[in-house]
Amino acid sequence: MRKYALVVLLALAGTLTLAACSNEADNASPQQDQVQQVTRPTDPNDSAAWGKYLGQVLSQHLQGMTADRPYPYLVPAGASSAAQAQRARQLDSVTGVVLRGVTPGNLLAFGGPSSSETADLVVAAFKQASPGSMKGVIVEFIGDKADSDRVAAAVKPSGATYRFIEM
Repeated sequence: MRKYALVVLLALAGTLTLAACSNEADNASPQQDQVQQVTRPTDPNDSAAWGKYLGQVLSQHLQGMTADRPYPYLVPAGASSAAQAQRARQLDSVTGVVLRGVTPGNLLAFGGPSSSETADLVVAAFKQASPGSMKGVIVEFIGDKADSDRVAAAVKPSGATYRFIEM
């Protein structure tokens, strides 16, 4: 789990760093820079590609966050014992975060190759959230519209601001 979180954080940091860089010579030229868009990966096991993709998607949806960085969670897909173990460790981690509470202004983002498995993780983690314990926190679910309503219903009692981002 730490590897996936690290990959997502590195991809996000790289994306944000590249977006923040400004070259005076480029500003003087009439040509417009075009950022290469990363497309949704087709291989659910390619964690590096998913980290880049989700980092790019997340970097476009940071409105309202006042913390210094978001907290992205890349939820692995698959039925293998390794994937299941990673999801179980990640669920323990996220549940602990939700139970302790999060400082207002922070942003938690959840995404992965399987929208339904990502939704399952968020729903399970937020079951134990104290009412109003995450007021001022933004929770983003990056997935399929079919899973959005159940994630929204699970997050709502915590008081967090819920955002759905369609993959």
